[in-house]
Amino acid sequence: MGKEKISNNVTIKNKRATFDYELLETFTAGIVLTGTEIKSIRLGKASLVDTYCIIERSEVWLKNMYVAEYFYGTYNNHSERRERKLLLNRKEIRKLETAAKNSGFTIIPTRLFINDKGLVKIVIAIAKGKKEYDKRVSIRERDDKREMDRAFKH
Repeated sequence: MGKEKISNNVTIKNKRATFDYELLETFTAGIVLTGTEIKSIRLGKASLVDTYCIIERSEVWLKNMYVAEYFYGTYNNHSERRERKLLLNRKEIRKLETAAKNSGFTIIPTRLFINDKGLVKIVIAIAKGKKEYDKRVSIRERDDKREMDRAFKH
């Protein structure tokens, strides 16, 4: 008997990320979680709104990520918005560090998912904040694309 494939189609996206930021380079990282956190994420009870990353002592930390308390968790349930460590290799951390030191750049998570092995992964991106006129251009492009799709279908 082989291992059964774990079918987890959990994908949590940060929809504001592409609207507020111009994404330059992405990285996929693992997250250090407790037992009740992984159960809540598998149920899809997490959010990346207002989440960001910081680098302290050559370690990348995820700040302000919301993971709902697990309903069946007892006294050892996790706190909802605790800091979580990200797992990246040294080369990736160095690249993130140099980018974060530059003015106007930040590190934001864009997507949280469960891979084929059942592990929670997060896609983080080096991002540059958009100006107000850039956001208007993004809205116009999105509306134009929607109009073209609508016209093409009819």
